Amino acid sequence: MEVPAAPAACRDALTERARLHWSRGDGGDPAALAEEFLAAHGLPLHDLTRPATGQHGTGVCGAALYLSAAAGALLAGAPTGAPEPAPALPDLAVVVYQHGPTRVTRPGPPSSWRLGEWAESWTPGQHAAAVDAVRAAIGRGDVYQSNLVGHAAAPYAGDPLPALSRLGALPGARYGGVLTGDGWAIGCASPETLVEVTDGQVITRPIKGTRPATATGRAELLASAKERAEHIMIVDLARNDLARIARTGTVTVDELFAVRRWCDLWQAESTVRAAAADGLGLADLLRATCPGASVTGAPGHVDLGLTIRTAAADGQRLHTWAGGGITWDSDARAEVAEAAAKTTPIRATLAGR
Repeated sequence: MEVPAAPAACRDALTERARLHWSRGDGGDPAALAEEFLAAHGLPLHDLTRPATGQHGTGVCGAALYLSAAAGALLAGAPTGAPEPAPALPDLAVVVYQHGPTRVTRPGPPSSWRLGEWAESWTPGQHAAAVDAVRAAIGRGDVYQSNLVGHAAAPYAGDPLPALSRLGALPGARYGGVLTGDGWAIGCASPETLVEVTDGQVITRPIKGTRPATATGRAELLASAKERAEHIMIVDLARNDLARIARTGTVTVDELFAVRRWCDLWQAESTVRAAAADGLGLADLLRATCPGASVTGAPGHVDLGLTIRTAAADGQRLHTWAGGGITWDSDARAEVAEAAAKTTPIRATLAGR
């Protein structure tokens, strides 16, 4: 399987060296466990501001890390939310990779694959009512924005890994790839950087604001006061998050509301940068930027992507999630349509279309 965000030169020569799984019932701090596990296997990430000092000559190339939304909420001291609809997935998975012989993929007969009908967690009417409930909470002053996400599941027959692997080839899938375990697999087509650390620089690229990838859609996105206001709120949150782990006075916005394409959608993306505080380690980075991230990289470099546009498989069903940020100006029908637009390419790709 293709490792998420693996360097092109390494992609066909990576083999698994070590693995850690953790679930909420296991106890302990998942951020600290991840950092300690990686250090024990030659990937010391205790101080991301310093050059790599790992074990040279071991063949270790890097690692992939998956952290569930529930684990992220736990790190942030927040409620973990509703039960996971795909309970076979761990809340933390860390896989360390090393270089092995270059793999040569030989074509074989196509595997049998059948994907059943999707069962939604809510109807469009229930989704719209949930949007209105969030707007009512904003009106009461309880929150000023909320991320509202629905779930869908479909039965399948055959090997799900080729279908999940196809997600990584979708246009704009910056974090495309697959992670697998005993009885579960995750395929990602995410375009969004939660936080990246390179040479002591911390970068985040929040995405908020979506329109169809047409000339009209691009013009509408650029002209939308609602989308721009929502986006700037998220950029401010990103600035605050980085300020918690940055040297004082170094947080800057390099790019604001740039329109970029993912599949058949335009999305607005900004770039926020800061200089990492001395002694910043992976565990601190996870705590500051939770919830929910996937991580790939080698010593001295970390790249965390939000697991949006992602599908998961357990032994019986494929699972997808889609939603968006709700503000006071959100329109319920438009939010339902946007969630459908985000998940349509994922479902079509999984089905082989």
